[in-house]
Amino acid sequence: MSIEHIPFTPQGYETLKQELENLKVVERPKVIQEIAEARAHGDLKENAEYHAAREKQSFIEGRITILDDHIARANVISFEEDNPEIIKFGAFVTLEDEEGEEKTYRIVGDLEADISQNKISLGSPIAKALLGKRIDDVVEVKVPKGVMEYTILEIKYK
Repeated sequence: MSIEHIPFTPQGYETLKQELENLKVVERPKVIQEIAEARAHGDLKENAEYHAAREKQSFIEGRITILDDHIARANVISFEEDNPEIIKFGAFVTLEDEEGEEKTYRIVGDLEADISQNKISLGSPIAKALLGKRIDDVVEVKVPKGVMEYTILEIKYK
């Protein structure tokens, strides 16, 4: 059985490590203290503070386990020194749609994707259409309302 690697940009990997460090160094000790304080209040059966702290502890421990797994399987990919003329993983791509509206996206791994920050997953239809393309290429992307055409205006890696 082979281990499935998870692609990350260097920035995404650092964010993941920082979250894990914060959970282990700050949040875990804090919730342990909260549990100890709630225990001091007596009867645990009807102690809402105790049950809330235990639930929070369970969430933190679960998140630590998940982050440890992601970090162990991380494959950090950086194309910053590569040819900036071709769209690859980690690229910032500025597109112009059919109405002339410009939008910049960054192609990232599935776990880093966040459309509110214009980070699109490597597996998304638009990223799949963009990979390997160059400036001034026109790409067609199937969307729920049909097919959209985008012109690639700029490719950056920083």
